[in-house]
Amino acid sequence: MSAGSHGKKPASRRRRSTTAVLALLAATTSAAALVSCSTDSGNDSSSSASQSPTPPDTGSFSGTPPSAMASAAESALASARAASSAAASSASARASEFEASVSAEVERANAAAAKELKNVDGQGNAMADVALTGKPRSQTGGLLALVVNITNRTDHKASYAVQVDFKDSDGKVVETRYVGAENLDPGERAQPLAISRKPPEMKLTAKIAKAQRY
Repeated sequence: MSAGSHGKKPASRRRRSTTAVLALLAATTSAAALVSCSTDSGNDSSSSASQSPTPPDTGSFSGTPPSAMASAAESALASARAASSAAASSASARASEFEASVSAEVERANAAAAKELKNVDGQGNAMADVALTGKPRSQTGGLLALVVNITNRTDHKASYAVQVDFKDSDGKVVETRYVGAENLDPGERAQPLAISRKPPEMKLTAKIAKAQRY
């Protein structure tokens, strides 16, 4: 070989070396760009996450979420049901309380009246001193109640015993209640209640069967 050929590399080897260097530079530049983009993207994502929440992933949900109108309607229906239930319970409680308070107030007088009327023949001596007045069911929790108006028309103190019969549509007596008033002064009036325990659906009429002054 000549001296010139020993001092220079073949052209093909020089081209391969240059190509390899260029490829390495390109790969390095691409990697740097990717790192920069990834860092910038991460910063942007963090910033946007802090400003607006990410919507939930509904992929794991079953069915479809209710609309605002459907939710409002369901809520209103539940409230109406609760109110209706509370109203029914309240009405029942009022009826029980009403009957209990009346019974506690006149229990002894009514027992005395029932005892007094056992020995009375006919209608008694005080039918003219007694009258019935209906009481609205709205005030008694649905119970059938009659006000028994007793007036002492004598000139001396007197006690009264009254029997009230409740009859059905056929005129049959299905229930009897006793009420009384004790030690009424002349001209004084008492207004005990005769309360039926029969179901409200029954169409009953009330009549004074006996009234005794003693």
